[in-house]
Amino acid sequence: MSKILVIEDEESVRDNLLDLLEAESFETVAAANGKIGVEMAMSEYPDLILCDIMMPELDGYGVLAALRQEPSTSTIPFIFLTANAAKSDFRQGMNMGADDYLTKPFTRAELLIAILNKLEKYANLKKNLSAISNKLTPRMQLVLHQLKLAIKNKNFEDFDIYYQPSIDINTGKITSAESLLRWQNAELGRVSPLEFIPLAESHGLIIDIGNWVLKTVCQQMQIWQDIGIHNLTIAVNLSPIEFNQIDLIPKVIDLISSHNLQSNCLELELTERMIMEDMNLAIITMEKLRSFGVKIALDDFGVSNNSLMYLKQLPMDTLKIDRDFIQDINSDYRKAAITKSLIQLGHDLDLKIIAEGVETEAELALLRENSCDAIQGYIYSPALPALEFHKLLLTNKSFSV
Repeated sequence: MSKILVIEDEESVRDNLLDLLEAESFETVAAANGKIGVEMAMSEYPDLILCDIMMPELDGYGVLAALRQEPSTSTIPFIFLTANAAKSDFRQGMNMGADDYLTKPFTRAELLIAILNKLEKYANLKKNLSAISNKLTPRMQLVLHQLKLAIKNKNFEDFDIYYQPSIDINTGKITSAESLLRWQNAELGRVSPLEFIPLAESHGLIIDIGNWVLKTVCQQMQIWQDIGIHNLTIAVNLSPIEFNQIDLIPKVIDLISSHNLQSNCLELELTERMIMEDMNLAIITMEKLRSFGVKIALDDFGVSNNSLMYLKQLPMDTLKIDRDFIQDINSDYRKAAITKSLIQLGHDLDLKIIAEGVETEAELALLRENSCDAIQGYIYSPALPALEFHKLLLTNKSFSV
């Protein structure tokens, strides 16, 4: 039985919510103001929180801020209930990490749909978190501690964005780049993204990190566009939690607008696993983003019959072929066959094809022979700090292809 905490100062509204939830067999706890609500959340550990915004002593925004800063409550689904339908209030709540926003009066069906949807996603998150938490090594515990300190203090000075160029296989020109997060911690030294990204995702820290990455990349894109570097696409990787945030689209559009960017120069990189969590919702989100000009790339794509069938339904611009398929492609006929098929299928769907992790001339030759559009890999360039990539762009270099 799922436990729901209702934080609402109006007694009649609170009682009605409790009656409705109990009739649906939910376990309930209630708080008459925000201060009590925070205390109850930290003692009861509910599965979901319904919270009014306008309350005495501590309003809903204060409640959310307090709970998101506490690791034990940072991932609990949080739904705002309010009589105010202003977009500014909606954005403020979503930017702070709320999961949903219901405007009073709402129907019983609307409330239940919102609750059940968030509970399902939270159940999956708790399952993954439990599995990871039970396996934390001393090193992982240290990494997590430093990560929490950085987020709590809003200290991103140790983080940096590197850019790995993608080279047009016909012209040798840089046409795009993938932004990659790096972390050089004062205590731990360089920490691999393979270490800290899963921990950030499973402990409710990835939204803050993702927001910083998106903002930083947009600031850098503005610098390049202001000096005349146009038609350069920069890809940003999204985590599943970021992609499922209700405020993703307005957040992305606000960043593009506030930095005066060409929207078609920003590409959001998704994985197949993210999309398959809720394919219908994912398609809607992808279509909306593309309607504003934002590009969509698909990475970590499988080759099962289901994957190939889904690919035809997805509104996207770029298909990336993983390094696993490229490595030993000249000696592994299965990998060669898969890669050739993916390139052909992608072109049939009018997609740009980028091969990742290209390291040898033999790999490059086979990709060129099969009309791959672009390559990304050490054969041309590793991921570079922004300043070094900036200098590379200014040379207008053509690589030998």
